[in-house]
Amino acid sequence: MSEPDLIDALARLRREAPLVHNITNQVVANVTANALLAIGASPAMVQAEQEVADFAPRAAALVVNIGTLTAPQLAAMHLAAEAAASAGRPWILDPVAAGATPYRLEAARGLLRRRPNVVRGNASEILALAGEAGSSKGVDSAHRSDAALQAARQLARTHGATVAVTGEVDYVTDGKDTLAIANGHPMLTRVTGMGCTATALIGAFLGAGLHAMSAAVAGLAVLGVVGEQAAEHASAPGSFQIQVLDRLYLLDGETLARRARISPA
Repeated sequence: MSEPDLIDALARLRREAPLVHNITNQVVANVTANALLAIGASPAMVQAEQEVADFAPRAAALVVNIGTLTAPQLAAMHLAAEAAASAGRPWILDPVAAGATPYRLEAARGLLRRRPNVVRGNASEILALAGEAGSSKGVDSAHRSDAALQAARQLARTHGATVAVTGEVDYVTDGKDTLAIANGHPMLTRVTGMGCTATALIGAFLGAGLHAMSAAVAGLAVLGVVGEQAAEHASAPGSFQIQVLDRLYLLDGETLARRARISPA
């Protein structure tokens, strides 16, 4: 698997301005909607069980995030995923804190059985999905990203998905090929919703028509580079969050391609 053309990927996203349907958690809805707008996509936060099946086929991609999961929301997620798949629309699953409770784990695995194009999670979440010890501290991972790499490859092969494991180094695998993205900054862990933002950005690249693995690499590279840039202009988490949005808006393809540190893994 060769690295995606990041200049072309970003230009394509901004040219297409994909409509991204988000069924996401209440903590990060505003953060991810603003991030999608800043990068050049169009967010829609449509979550009612009564309308998601009608709306999902109209969007270019679907983002499903189980962070603040409720039973009605889970029902809506299943309906939207089914409608998106039937219409040929790609979708991405973010199994937030998948191993925290049995209910949450079964919900994540049930959605995984609907064969998302991409799964994006931290190491503990991916290990939990794979049936291994995936303990976490709330939504935070208790494992390094490389500890979940073999589990990610197995999940990818079993479910036909691209799996992205995020952490200090991000890994993206389709079960055969694996790429590592070594961008980012520790301040990304001091602002809520940055992992969820990564998921939404991948959804935007899926909506722009990129293949699943290329979309995952592009989305993670964007957030990693933007995180580095934001840290150069911020003094603390509050200003960092603002800078992330500003840098997403100002990012150009040449800078992204120059600063992205992508390698085979």
